[in-house]
Amino acid sequence: MHKTKHIQQRMSQRGVSRDMVEYVLDNGTPENSKYIFGRKEALARLEGIHREERLLMKILDKGGVVVVADNDALITTYNCDKRRH
Repeated sequence: MHKTKHIQQRMSQRGVSRDMVEYVLDNGTPENSKYIFGRKEALARLEGIHREERLLMKILDKGGVVVVADNDALITTYNCDKRRH
């Protein structure tokens, strides 16, 4: 989408960056001609990121994790062996 002069002025006046606008367009809820990404959505997304960070730290502590699967069956799992991965 192209940016009108009006949105460029409002972004400047209100301290809204281009990255913020793009994020809301990508992740916001469309409602008529608006895209809305409110405080509750931002807090929920941030909590999800923190949860993912904690999970990734646990995986790092193990040196990585391997899951073996065949078709739709999960067979086994183990910590990564540094010699192989």
